[in-house]
Amino acid sequence: MSTEIFLLYLGTWTLVALAPGPAVMCAMTHSARFGFRRAFIGILGIQLGHFVFFGCVAFGLAALLASATTAFTALRVVGAFYLVYLGVRIVVSSFRSRSVDQPVAAPPTRAGLLLQGFAIQVTNPKALLFMSALLPQFVQPQQPLPLQLIILLATTITVDLLVLSAYAYFAMRGARSLRATGRTAWLERAFGAALVLFGIRLLAARK
Repeated sequence: MSTEIFLLYLGTWTLVALAPGPAVMCAMTHSARFGFRRAFIGILGIQLGHFVFFGCVAFGLAALLASATTAFTALRVVGAFYLVYLGVRIVVSSFRSRSVDQPVAAPPTRAGLLLQGFAIQVTNPKALLFMSALLPQFVQPQQPLPLQLIILLATTITVDLLVLSAYAYFAMRGARSLRATGRTAWLERAFGAALVLFGIRLLAARK
């Protein structure tokens, strides 16, 4: 892979990672509610989803999904309802009475956070189809495909980790400043509502 192609992909994926979406909202929600360390576990789950996406692209499964309307619709509906479920659960939990000194919420297990991040990523077929359309633009046919995919995957994960961690950090700082004023519940409701909106948008999306 040439340096020019690599730098172009690096810049392109940085812009993609910075764009708000379900993964960003997941990282920010976990960080605001459970702290940065717990949020980072969910971020790692999102990165596991990238492994699945790259595997699908490498084996041509993304193209198969794109042509299979029923499978695409089923995955889209599952992903949409999962986002709505998480958002509603966060909003409902924000109305439970608690003192200012109490934690924002009881954190799930590490495995639960990892699975949440993974599920949010892999149940978003739009992300898979976007990846399947993006990657071929940066693959050079005259060079070995496996090595290029490894480089692109490593770049994707590195950029995603940095960007999502930054979003999570600022969400944690914002939650801490609001906690002293007793307004943390409103931040939770905003994150929950955003997840619900992302779910509705995914449900209403067309291939």
